[in-house]
Amino acid sequence: MRKKGHLYTAPQITEECYIRHMTLDEAMPILEKYINDAFMDGVIRIKIVHGKSGGTLRNAVHNRLAGHPLVKFFRLGEYGEGGEGVTIAELYRR
Repeated sequence: MRKKGHLYTAPQITEECYIRHMTLDEAMPILEKYINDAFMDGVIRIKIVHGKSGGTLRNAVHNRLAGHPLVKFFRLGEYGEGGEGVTIAELYRR
């Protein structure tokens, strides 16, 4: 695909997925697409911002990451990364 004489390139994916304040039904498809897009774009380390409130969204994220074939490992954020409000994951390389 060409655009104004230049090769069209898709925008690169960011290293952060913001799903805070979403319901599980809203967040899980976004998370799944984000992981797949990040993997295809060669992003290795991702940050998922889910917030700290009741923990329902965080638990759902962790359950999904635990069984995901593209996720090498994951952990809660440390001090300076967002703490319990974020999850840091490493994806396998393409």
